Amino acid sequence: MVAPPRLERLTVSEAADRYLASVRVETVRGVLSPATARSYERDVTELVTLLGPARVLDDVTGDDVDDALVRYQASPDGRYADPARKGAPGRSTATVNRFRQSVTRFFSHAVRQCWVQADPMQWASPAAKVRERLRVERTALSASAAQALLASVSSLAGTDGGDTAPGTAAPGTGTGRSGPVRRHRTDQALALRDRLVVALLVVLGPRVSELARADVADFVREPDETRWHIVGKGGATRTVALSRPLAAALEDYLTHLRPRLAARRPDDPDAQRALLLSWRGRRVDTQAIRGLLSRAVERMPAPYRRPTTPHALRHTTATLLVAEGWDVKVVAELLGHASIATTGVYLDRIEGELAAAIRTHPLSGALTTG
Repeated sequence: MVAPPRLERLTVSEAADRYLASVRVETVRGVLSPATARSYERDVTELVTLLGPARVLDDVTGDDVDDALVRYQASPDGRYADPARKGAPGRSTATVNRFRQSVTRFFSHAVRQCWVQADPMQWASPAAKVRERLRVERTALSASAAQALLASVSSLAGTDGGDTAPGTAAPGTGTGRSGPVRRHRTDQALALRDRLVVALLVVLGPRVSELARADVADFVREPDETRWHIVGKGGATRTVALSRPLAAALEDYLTHLRPRLAARRPDDPDAQRALLLSWRGRRVDTQAIRGLLSRAVERMPAPYRRPTTPHALRHTTATLLVAEGWDVKVVAELLGHASIATTGVYLDRIEGELAAAIRTHPLSGALTTG
């Protein structure tokens, strides 16, 4: 008979250090994304402060966890330099629930490692429901707005439009009636890259992290078909085929722009592998992708213009494909969802869809007036 494992009485700080080491291992193996790992590290580090680093982890109770959650919610949100950007002091319910998920994962790991006799989260108060107003920038674009977004970047392809180095003035900067007019330098013209990024986000709906870490080798380019092997969450991979216009946009970027960008950092192995490069020749990160999308939105015609994010474009891809009659299972496979229930969350209502459904209701003509 095997003896039960012996409890290891670690302090909160020691347990956190060991747990975060395992998180880093999972990140290297591709089980966790770098962004998720940073979130866990930030939350667990704050938990150590709230519980006390020298306290024995097995002595932590459900009441202690509740107290830590309350103090976490009441403390200022460090992401906002200006408190006026938030509607209320402290942290939002959604942020507290994300912190709670990180704590839950930490204690689940502690149970498996025999650092605690029982998981204190069993006795912690249930998570609060998130009741927030609709955030427009997170919802799907209409088909016409998505087409306008694509047109805003397609019109610049082949021109000298692009980004300018942050904090620097390009040569030839003049002054107009509305203020300084910035003329972009030719060596910073990134329109071909920006068109490709926006097209991939709108048509295929990848996660922004998947697009940022994509390498040139992930694309199989054949005369009749181009395929993208996408490395998703947990290291899971899926293969999607590019349409002919999308494949042509990829070829334009790889042929005419990327070689010039890659030549600026010939000794950087990551830059030589990366699909998307900045004007300095470095791999583009997720923040840069969000920035170039914001600039593309600014160029949209005013009637269609509204804030949007890469995640909202995943909603757009899912919503428009289902509206066109594609099976939800196909859409789930495209987005990299393990369950179609997750895909269902991404399906936003299209304006006019409800009214059309009522007009075509099978019983709508059954009511006659006397």
